[in-house]
Amino acid sequence: MNGSRSGFGKARCLVVGLDCAPPSLLFDRYAAHLPNLNALRERAKHGILRSCLPPITVPAWTCMLSGRNAGELGLYGFRQRIPGTSRLRIASSRDVRFKRIWERVEERGGKAATLFVPLTAPPSPSAGTMVAGMLHADGPATYPPSLEAELQQRFGPLIVDVADFRDGDLDRIFDELEAMRDQHFEIAKTIWREQKPELLTMVELGTDRLHHAAWHRIDPEHPRYIEGHPHEQRALDYYKGIDAHIGELLADTSDDDYVFVVSDHGAKTMQSGFAVNELLRREGWLHFCREPEGVEPLRNVIDWSRTKAWAEGGYYARVFLNVAGRDENGVLAPAAIEASRRELAQLFERAVPGTKAYWPEHSFGVARGAAPALLVVLDNLHIRAIGTVGHGEGDALRVPGDRHDGCNHDWNGIYLLAGHGIAPGREDAEIFDIHASLMDILNLSGDPALHGRSLRMPRSGR
Repeated sequence: MNGSRSGFGKARCLVVGLDCAPPSLLFDRYAAHLPNLNALRERAKHGILRSCLPPITVPAWTCMLSGRNAGELGLYGFRQRIPGTSRLRIASSRDVRFKRIWERVEERGGKAATLFVPLTAPPSPSAGTMVAGMLHADGPATYPPSLEAELQQRFGPLIVDVADFRDGDLDRIFDELEAMRDQHFEIAKTIWREQKPELLTMVELGTDRLHHAAWHRIDPEHPRYIEGHPHEQRALDYYKGIDAHIGELLADTSDDDYVFVVSDHGAKTMQSGFAVNELLRREGWLHFCREPEGVEPLRNVIDWSRTKAWAEGGYYARVFLNVAGRDENGVLAPAAIEASRRELAQLFERAVPGTKAYWPEHSFGVARGAAPALLVVLDNLHIRAIGTVGHGEGDALRVPGDRHDGCNHDWNGIYLLAGHGIAPGREDAEIFDIHASLMDILNLSGDPALHGRSLRMPRSGR
């Protein structure tokens, strides 16, 4: 770091988010190739950062930066169920009803910059400087809106995500990942240096896209791994580029500043997929109006008039009940809801060893929004939930789950925190501790119901 910046009396916070970055890479296999992160780790409190339930980008970044859990937020995945219907829509910043850390800074009269953080589209006037993250569809991508033209003039058209990152065209995907990484970090370095925000929060989504596209080239334990494949070196080079950019950011910080490097969850090899709706059909909870013609979306063939339960696939399964009087075309009697949930939880836990079915209100204390009846984590995230149907003759439940995506999410991400008064060393933490630490460092006050503890303080009992 450089010397203290004259004329600036407050601590500044730089938060660099690396979506899906696992300890197995940053703290192990790639560590020797990441000199800037290694140097930061030497003077940082660091360790595993346990993610939230569910450990996926939406809601994890919002949990980390608001101090609220998924049930309080009413965020259970990228798509939100529309209450009273079976339809889902893409989540947006409008779904976030609690303050995130940059809003608290702005309310206090400070200056915040928020760059490419998930669920910031559309950008909010209450956030200071903002460049929207993933899921941005249309309209201004920045706040203020005039910032977009300025950034495009300096850095080219804004890159929010990599299209079709599961299509298997790894040469193209790597090209786009590198371009997105470089643009995002150049924007962050410029805004950190020129605007001098009290808090700058950026998230690089490319690490997540890299893992989903090329985990079979990264992880020696993956069944399709080939030692020495050219894409293995390219993945390492991508991370070396991340490290170089972080080094340049660190060079423009002072001894008074605090630096966080964090990930929202980790990554692990996906062993297979499990056709959750085929199981529900086999057990009489779900019915089709016709047989699938090959693999199809459930909605093409479902008979709502006879279906009591259905599921959405993904890194975990969301199981919904089709309740009479509550849902359009609902058939399950309201009096049967609790018994049905118990039966379904037992069904999934018996069907796949190592599986756990979570009841939202038990796990979160409250379950806002159109919460699923159950959140089902298959074999501790080794198995992906497949929501489509028509995977073969008869009861085809285990299906290949790694076509152009060999990675599922894992519970454990990483964190590093360096700054004045931070004692370096290993100490594992939870995702909510990042928000609590930022609140403490920035001297912000909030609701005592917020989750997490400040990492500036030693863990009690040590």
